[in-house]
Amino acid sequence: MAPAARIEKICTVTSKGQTTLPLAIRQLLGVPDGGRIRVRTEERRIVLEAVEEEHTDPAIGAFLAMMAADIAAGRVERLPDDLTDALRQALDGIEVDLDAPIEGDVCL
Repeated sequence: MAPAARIEKICTVTSKGQTTLPLAIRQLLGVPDGGRIRVRTEERRIVLEAVEEEHTDPAIGAFLAMMAADIAAGRVERLPDDLTDALRQALDGIEVDLDAPIEGDVCL
């Protein structure tokens, strides 16, 4: 296992107790814009950790709801055989965990 990267930056704390987390630190922690961090103290040190949040995507939710409605209405019964065969070939020998988190950026 590779040692953790070490990045050191100096930040200013405003009169309201706010500071900006430098981009390099956000990237190291994997915290996206609007992401959340956990802040705690250990003795006289501050520890920041990325908060693992369940990924939600409103587009996927809307798509799945539309598909469920189409299936319930009898408009969709099953995938075409050629598409099913192509998917099986593409995934042959690949282990797929549908519950695993998606890593990295996803562009649709």
